[in-house]
Amino acid sequence: MLTLRDYHLTLHDVADHQPEYLETIFSLANGHFGVRANDPITGNPITGTLINGFYETAPITYGEAGIGYATQHQTILNLPDFRHIHVATATGHDFTNSERTAVDLDLTTGALVEHYTLQTLQGETITMIMKSTIGQTQTEFWAASYSFMAANYAGGLVISKSIAVPAEAEAIASADPRKTRMAGLPICETEFMGRNLQRYHVKTRQTKQAVTIYLGMLTPGDGLLRQTVDLSDRVAHDLTYEVYVGAIGKQNTIDPAAPFMANSLSVLLADSRDFWQDVWNRSEVTVSGNDELDLAIHYNLFQLNQAAGRDGRTNIAAKGLSGSGYEGHYFWDTEMYMLPYFIYTNQQMARQLLLYRYQTLPKARQRARALGVAQGALFAWRTINGEEASAYFPAGTAQYHIDADVAYAVGKYYEITRDIDFIEQCGFEMVLETAHFWEEFGSWHQEGTDSRFEFHTVTGPDEYTALVNNNYYTNRLAKHNFELVAYLAKEILKDDPQGLDKFGIGRADLDVFENLAEHVYLPYSEDLHINEQDDSFLSKPRWPVDRSTPENFPLLLHYHPLTIYRYQVAKQADTLLADYLFPEDLTDDQLKREYHYYEGVTTHDSSLSRSIFSILAARMGDPEKAYHYFMDTAQMDLVNLQKNTADGLHLANLGGSWLALVAGFSGFYVQDEVVHFTNHLPKEIHRLTYRMKIAASVLEIDLTATSTNVTVISGPIPTYGVSVNGHLISLEKVS
Repeated sequence: MLTLRDYHLTLHDVADHQPEYLETIFSLANGHFGVRANDPITGNPITGTLINGFYETAPITYGEAGIGYATQHQTILNLPDFRHIHVATATGHDFTNSERTAVDLDLTTGALVEHYTLQTLQGETITMIMKSTIGQTQTEFWAASYSFMAANYAGGLVISKSIAVPAEAEAIASADPRKTRMAGLPICETEFMGRNLQRYHVKTRQTKQAVTIYLGMLTPGDGLLRQTVDLSDRVAHDLTYEVYVGAIGKQNTIDPAAPFMANSLSVLLADSRDFWQDVWNRSEVTVSGNDELDLAIHYNLFQLNQAAGRDGRTNIAAKGLSGSGYEGHYFWDTEMYMLPYFIYTNQQMARQLLLYRYQTLPKARQRARALGVAQGALFAWRTINGEEASAYFPAGTAQYHIDADVAYAVGKYYEITRDIDFIEQCGFEMVLETAHFWEEFGSWHQEGTDSRFEFHTVTGPDEYTALVNNNYYTNRLAKHNFELVAYLAKEILKDDPQGLDKFGIGRADLDVFENLAEHVYLPYSEDLHINEQDDSFLSKPRWPVDRSTPENFPLLLHYHPLTIYRYQVAKQADTLLADYLFPEDLTDDQLKREYHYYEGVTTHDSSLSRSIFSILAARMGDPEKAYHYFMDTAQMDLVNLQKNTADGLHLANLGGSWLALVAGFSGFYVQDEVVHFTNHLPKEIHRLTYRMKIAASVLEIDLTATSTNVTVISGPIPTYGVSVNGHLISLEKVS
């Protein structure tokens, strides 16, 4: 049996102590909003608080615009830093210098404790300890306490705190598309509603969104969020504050005469602790043999759970709520890298994330019309509100595989939950509309006696190869989309014989989709005996060796796109990603050939890449290579591998690290209502134990070098078959 342990992330566990990096690493969030771990004395003028889905727009300026180009930037707003506090001596000397000397983030409770040494320009020093947490079921609340102790200064202190209207931050020019973009200032109103309660109302100028925030001082103070303490007794003095962040678009009011929402720091700590206990009960992972790796995995899952929108109206941004890199946009990353974790551990959360896509379906239909498609829908490549926000269509809208990615996720959700209500209300409509898009956007081509359905001028997951014909990944996922719409239609008809009427399709339409699926063209090299990334990829010259030095990576920051596009070089797993998703498609020998070939032309400039290479290396019997890639995946942000964690965590990679453990080292996949596990554990990991949910059953999977055990922890014995190392087994329930 797996034992739940305590996990703490400290300054000793991270590679970099630069302030901007630590702000990201120790950020707290709850799906609704996130608070970066800014230094509470010096602060950060660029970013402090991020609310999921709270954004501003600005026109995209093109030198030469075209029909159907995205028209508006969408940028998540940086709101004031809730952590900031002003401390001065009784004689008026400000503590302006701050050194963070210790940090402890408790991953089992969500409590963050930090130690600072504060100093005035006159050399007076004191110690400050800050303890904070964010509500996880009470998602409107964040609270913090500040404790002050004497060092070489032991006199009186004057402490004050308020929500400050943000100042205009100067945008730093950068060619890096991953960087934060400034969105301009919102309309801000502040007022003090009582001696120790401040109201802050912020409204966007273009999107007309509004949020009301309250800051309250829970410790009795002198008024206007001000307090005086005396350190001469050498006893720590605690001051406690709480922040309430309202829902977007609602006019939230609080009676200043009432206790501030009756949510003290201790109440929120209990709320957070209970939430994380539930998370780990459902999805605990233990990696024995490497404590650093074990901690890294827990950190990754902690941040993944913190980042996910839970209301059906928001999703998971590429940087989560830990930073504003990529402008707070949602990508295909959710469906292909992060949603699987929730499908197999928290199905209600997975449903909410899919519901967000359904809410954007009307705008996806509009986007398809802009591309000249009379029926169907095209989901935005990067977005917050559902409209396309990518200004560079060759690596944006042209990646229309996102349609099939969303459909694939719907299919996986249904496969494991059998939630026919969601399919009938939301899921099938998304799969049908994306299938209609493929039906119209593709074209028939006659090659001798072979009639095949193709997709032209497309960009696959590899953004270093743009606007090509018949990207293998895209075509394979489109084929699956056609198959899935037919399959789900039959599932609906089993539940309701008239269930398809409201969708305006019948048996003849399903025959069309099944015929299209049968004829989708999948490029294959007869010379190399591998799937071709696209029609032209293998004919291009390889990227020059003399340009493959560390200072030239990532390539997108050093070379014009047309320079990169002319070569056989991949930013990330592309064809191999399809091989991971559809293991039944190819033999072990073909997988090895494809892996060896595409590994030789892949730069891994994308954080999404290494986890897939790890999974496939494990599957093809190379656990050492799998472990090498996995270590880069598991510790990517903790070692700052991509050199840009300061802009926010790499959320898709966090999900990828879980996939690498589960789909790689334990060989997990589901096919034809059979759950498969195959032991690929590398020697560096002595034991891997994790939990997942299949339908209503929580399973525990326990692997060592010589054993693979699957047991039912809670819920009924699942009706799914279970295969371990190629043999069907009978499950037992732990009493």
